[in-house]
Amino acid sequence: MELSIVIPAYNEANKIARDVQAAADFLGKHHLSGEIIVVDDGSTDQTAHNAQQAPIPDHIKRNVIAYHPNRGKGHAVKTGVLASKGQYVLFADSGLCIDYEFATTGLAILKTRHCHLAHASRRMHGSHIVHKHLPHRRVCSQIFRGLVHLFMGIPNHITDTQCGFKLYRGDVARFLYQQCTSERFMFDVEIILRAQQHGYHICEFPINWDSDRDTRFRFLNNSVRSMIDLVAIKRAVRRAAEQLHEKPPHHTLLAEEDVMDRAATHEHAQERPDND
Repeated sequence: MELSIVIPAYNEANKIARDVQAAADFLGKHHLSGEIIVVDDGSTDQTAHNAQQAPIPDHIKRNVIAYHPNRGKGHAVKTGVLASKGQYVLFADSGLCIDYEFATTGLAILKTRHCHLAHASRRMHGSHIVHKHLPHRRVCSQIFRGLVHLFMGIPNHITDTQCGFKLYRGDVARFLYQQCTSERFMFDVEIILRAQQHGYHICEFPINWDSDRDTRFRFLNNSVRSMIDLVAIKRAVRRAAEQLHEKPPHHTLLAEEDVMDRAATHEHAQERPDND
């Protein structure tokens, strides 16, 4: 099997059938043997039903995985990747913000064997943004980019960690996601760090992107939790590095513990249900 397409979904009943059909159309157009894996992350609507009922050709394998309760996007993507069988794996957000045709670029990059991961980037030269995020989202995004580069050590040549359109060599994807501990929105950062740790090469490619205003991520509601997740990710990756005899400087641990303690105190004071 050439390509596994993983689509994580949470309360996407209005979109998911179009997602499945678009993925199937892409596989058929390019004569790719493949499967479409929809992971329903504890939805309370008809997401799983609509994904199962979307009309696609019989020769394309469809796997709809549903569970309760909601665990988070990272858990959904991990579940789908570990269930995949493809030589290559594509994870794509619901909503068709990026046309599946751009996956041909990512596949071509992976097939050169120079890269193990191929990420779509909204910030590369050549990318075109059809409709931008709302102003407050753009400000928050700029803050986040600075954070992941300075605090998490993501190299500057990786311009977009959060774009929901990423391709992997199948064996690499299953290896990395097996190790992934982050269940929410910061899982992309963890996968990048673990890929670097194991010497895998990450490439980016430009795309046309259209904002989905019906996103499940609310930055202001999730910012504190995201900070806690980033600190937890860095700790987990450090422990893995120590097992590989690559111990990082000890002085960074104290600073991160202080950040995590402050964030945890703030989150406790503003506790709210987790719907991410």
